[in-house]
Amino acid sequence: MNAASLFDQYAIGNFWFRYLHILAGITWIGLLYYFNFVQVPGLAAYGDEGKARNITVTQIATRALWWFRWASIATLATGLLIVGVLPDYMKDFMNHEGTDAANAKNAAITVGMTLGILMAANVWMIIWKNQKVVIANATNVLSGGEANPDAATSGRRAMLASRQNMIFSVSMLFYMVGAAHYYPEVFEASPGNANTFVMISVVIIAILQLNALGIFGGIKAGNKMLWPYESHKNAIISSIVLWAVLFGASIAIMAVQS
Repeated sequence: MNAASLFDQYAIGNFWFRYLHILAGITWIGLLYYFNFVQVPGLAAYGDEGKARNITVTQIATRALWWFRWASIATLATGLLIVGVLPDYMKDFMNHEGTDAANAKNAAITVGMTLGILMAANVWMIIWKNQKVVIANATNVLSGGEANPDAATSGRRAMLASRQNMIFSVSMLFYMVGAAHYYPEVFEASPGNANTFVMISVVIIAILQLNALGIFGGIKAGNKMLWPYESHKNAIISSIVLWAVLFGASIAIMAVQS
């Protein structure tokens, strides 16, 4: 065995950056689930204990959010490094060169990357942006200042985006893993069918994203369009439904290998 192959271009892109990509992703998605399954329901259970809630926000949430947002950047960056370092990755990815099994693989990774990039954008452009208002308000109130009336709205916007990321995460992980270990071995597709699956998936993803932003009726409680985000249980159900819809679309559009 050539020792140089331990760290050649292919090994770095296909293993080392992939390893770091998974490690960062575990941290990011693990904290996403912590926020949705533990922190948000826990803070809601505080009831009128405003001081306790504000202390939790300033002492626990701020630390968790630091790791959360930078883990999302690390996950995104290492994913892009895989794309940049692996030989001909983008050539095969963009042109669907190779077999019909490769076309199915490229369609799967395209959907996974779309979800991952959108989730990272949600972290920085919506969740963190609004959580900064919530944290500043908690810090100010603990210091004896007046509460910011916009803090509740900011908190809700952050919650909606976080729940949407939770819904996306199940399908994102499925297509990231499935692109290497499932789709090329089970499915085959012409370039046209692969592109059709990607386009339908992107439309569905875009509609859900716009819904989480409140485009369809606003962000206030009572908007029936926001049912998927009103509890972590609803979000779990919605994540499974989204996965089933996308998986069903891939079965309907891309052929199963004989």
